[in-house]
Amino acid sequence: MSDTSSAKPQSQSMWGGRFSAKPADIMQAINVSIGVDKRLWAQDLAGSRAHCRMLAKQGIIQQADADAILGGLDVIEGEIKDGTFPFRDAYEDIHMNVEARLSELIGEPSGRLHTARSRNDQVATDFRLWVRDAADRTIEQLKDLQRALLDRAEQHAGDLMPGFTHLQTAQPVTLGHHLMAYVEMFGRDASRFADARKRMNENPLGAAALAGSPFPIDRHATAEALGFDRPMGNSLDAVSDRDFALESLAAASIAAGHLSRLAEEIVVWMTPMFGFITLPDDLTTGSSIMPQKRNPDAAELVRAKTGRINGALIALTTVMKGLPLAYSKDMQEDKPPVFEAFDALDLAITSMTAMISAFRPNTEKMAAAAGAGFSTATDLADWLVRELNLPFRQAHHVTGAAVKRAEQLGLDLGQLPIEELKSLDERIHEGVYAVLTPQASCASRQSYGGTAPDQVRARIADWRQRL
Repeated sequence: MSDTSSAKPQSQSMWGGRFSAKPADIMQAINVSIGVDKRLWAQDLAGSRAHCRMLAKQGIIQQADADAILGGLDVIEGEIKDGTFPFRDAYEDIHMNVEARLSELIGEPSGRLHTARSRNDQVATDFRLWVRDAADRTIEQLKDLQRALLDRAEQHAGDLMPGFTHLQTAQPVTLGHHLMAYVEMFGRDASRFADARKRMNENPLGAAALAGSPFPIDRHATAEALGFDRPMGNSLDAVSDRDFALESLAAASIAAGHLSRLAEEIVVWMTPMFGFITLPDDLTTGSSIMPQKRNPDAAELVRAKTGRINGALIALTTVMKGLPLAYSKDMQEDKPPVFEAFDALDLAITSMTAMISAFRPNTEKMAAAAGAGFSTATDLADWLVRELNLPFRQAHHVTGAAVKRAEQLGLDLGQLPIEELKSLDERIHEGVYAVLTPQASCASRQSYGGTAPDQVRARIADWRQRL
């Protein structure tokens, strides 16, 4: 195909027939969006191809014109991939940039592509396709993170560590059990994106500006061509809906919160006071003044990305909250927060996957901490209920007294002499010591979803099958 770039573009303003003066500089500055929405180029070309083929099939445009348009779109795709496409602020957005370049390439037939569509349904389609692609990519990234967690959980299904409530030692758990909690969280995150994807998978194209089209278009054909389940059922809703973006940002915000919680634990676990794990040199940084430092900057930055992602959700919610039907130019501000949020989420998940795969646990220190802080106190109470038939509240009181006495003597519960225990209830016997070790405590938690190593391995196997 020859490049007829010397052909006169239709107009630098696609609505030039109505206006006698070009936009003021400030109007151009506030109105232009090509710097942001050029990221939609692949979706824009896909939507244009589907629309063009439908127009030709329906006899709305001639096949020869359709062939010229499709050929021109192929050239534009090649230029964009090669980095030679002339993105120009004068044409405002990705849609007008493509249309203007198509006019330069093929001349008059380019003007037929916009038959029976508007930039309103065009951008709604492009953006929906982009968010759908982002959701698919995020789901796969979350699954990769889950697989990394599963691998580490399997390695450490029986390795003890303290379980915390209020960041105070509560009961012994295993490192594998702790990591599996995040497998569950990220599984819910992936399911939220999958649910959002189902609802967003309807096609706005063909709604035109807001009222539909008088041309005999086939919206089901374009929906099928673009991988949508069906066309959207109301033209006003089709061009004005951004629920798909809001719902995806909400899912991203919850996922970012989970990433931030795990990042916080990595930061805490790396402190010398805990000393539970280390990260390799290539995932940490040093200090410009303190040579001993190994800073968990990657984890800290994952933690910080949550603010940007949450901010994106608030930003778009605020943009959309007061808009009447149908399209308003406010909605040009929908893409920056979505792009920024998914960029941040992409980087956070990838970074977290790397850290989970590479961290080295200090299992001896974790195990020692698992037995500290009277972590087997609940096991003593449970033993009193099982063996002596005490009501739990009474067993709780006896155990509290035992903890107090052990604290006075500077001993762990498992070191408390039997005479001290018998002074609290004379029926207590030597068998009690069998439950007062962290290993016994973990092994006894055989309820579904508990921390017993067998239960942890069962959940690992279940998740491997699901993934």
